[in-house]
This record gives sequence, structure tokens and C-alpha cells, in this order.
Amino acid sequence: MSTFKNWLNTTKKGLGDQVKKFKNKDFMEAVVAGCALVAFADGTISPEEKSKMAGYINLSEELKVFDMGEVINRFNHYVANFEFSPEIGKQEALKAIGKLKGKPEVGRLVVGVCSAIGAADGDFDANEQRIVAEICGALGLNPSEFSL
Repeated sequence: MSTFKNWLNTTKKGLGDQVKKFKNKDFMEAVVAGCALVAFADGTISPEEKSKMAGYINLSEELKVFDMGEVINRFNHYVANFEFSPEIGKQEALKAIGKLKGKPEVGRLVVGVCSAIGAADGDFDANEQRIVAEICGALGLNPSEFSL
């Protein structure tokens, strides 16, 4: 098993408890923006991907600490930005994530949740890994710390 998969499996085990520690609007925005970035990793977000991502958000142990209506509303906001302009969507999402720069413990948690979402379908592909590496950059974290 790859180093990344080992890290991901270890990280996923405690995500729910860790998320509860950082339950705040900036954290929720960063996680949701990261979800949208990962969903858009291949350049499009199909209706099926939107539905799957909304379903994942709704069922996610890590995100249950947040109001699901607000989480899904914010996810749809970021998706609409991508649909309007991929460049604007990406910049707006990275801006929301960047608000947590300088908070490495919270940043690592955002990376963990985004990685878990990327791997939710059993295939954390190269595009998704590249996006999570960019998320690391926005957070001031080294992607190699996460085997990216």
C-alpha cells in the first residue's frame, strides 16, 4: 500500500473528533471550498458528481458537526462559481481555504477531509491529488507531508 494510502487511512480514523475541535465558519468554508475544488479536479462537475458530493457531505461523519443546509448551500455557491468561470471558482475556493494559512493543525485537517473526499470513490486520481497539493500550498503546508 502506498505511503499516501497509509496516511489517509490513519487520518480518516480520527477526523470526526478533530473536526469538532475546529467547528467554525472559516473551517467549514475551507472544507466546503476544498470539496468543490476536488469535485472540479477534472475540469467539470457533472450533475452526478454534484449529487454524489452533496450526498457525501450529508453522510460524512467529519462534516456532521455543521448545519447540513448551510454546508450544501455553500457547496452549491462554490460550484456555481466554477460553472460561471473555472478560474474565478478556483480563486474563490483557494481564497476561502487560504484564510486558515498559518494554522497548520487546522490546515492538516482540511487536507485530510479533502483527501478523504477525493478517495471516496476508491480512486484518488492524479488530478485530485494535484488539487489537494494546491490546497496545501494555499494553507502554507508542504504537500510532501501528505505524500502528494
